[in-house]
Amino acid sequence: MHAAVKQEPPRWASFVGAYNAYMTQNLLGGSRRFKIAWAINCHKALTPAVVVLLMLGYQNFSVAAWVYLALHGTYCLCWLLKHVAFRDPRWEMRVTIGGAAFTFVLLATYWVAPFLLISNVLNRPGDVAPSWLLALCIGLLVLGATVMMTSDCQKRFTLRYRAGLITEGMFKRIRHPNYLGEMMVYASLALLVRHWIPWAVLAYWWTCVFLVNMLLIEASLSRYPEWAEYRRRTSMLIPWVV
Repeated sequence: MHAAVKQEPPRWASFVGAYNAYMTQNLLGGSRRFKIAWAINCHKALTPAVVVLLMLGYQNFSVAAWVYLALHGTYCLCWLLKHVAFRDPRWEMRVTIGGAAFTFVLLATYWVAPFLLISNVLNRPGDVAPSWLLALCIGLLVLGATVMMTSDCQKRFTLRYRAGLITEGMFKRIRHPNYLGEMMVYASLALLVRHWIPWAVLAYWWTCVFLVNMLLIEASLSRYPEWAEYRRRTSMLIPWVV
């Protein structure tokens, strides 16, 4: 087997990745006393309360609002359960208070979707989401959360006992099933809102965070000799689309 030649990520991805790292880890400088997991988990724990407060504040108890609360709230509870059951080492990193605050504020952009859905800012009084859309959003989120949690679990325990590439199970056909699952989760919530603004928020996350992270991960994994063959027969996100 030929020795692997480590690939470099695109220059733009390296630049954005360095910016993201500074903003979430070193912003404002100072000591690193905060785990980045604390900012993430705080956002997850507050999300159901934020949605409930929006429902109470705008007196919106529509079916769509309740479905949104059930979907986003339950997903956040699943995330916290995952953190308790098998912590992701990445989120155990210590960061500055500025980095933790920036991470929380960035995650808070996900609250744009429930605000638009529940408030009257879109001027859609009496508008009722079609039943087929509710069913689609529920199914998409359940499937996405399952893919994300299953792949995260497989990755966590495989790497705990064996270093190297993971090329089976959830990673057999796609190289980043955990990102695919999370994209499906938030796509379902954006679909429920039926407005372009949540998709603009997701466009930032999927391009400047998710895609950048995937490209940096792939550049790191290219050091393994079997990477070239694995990459040839898999796709980044969509199964069987190489």
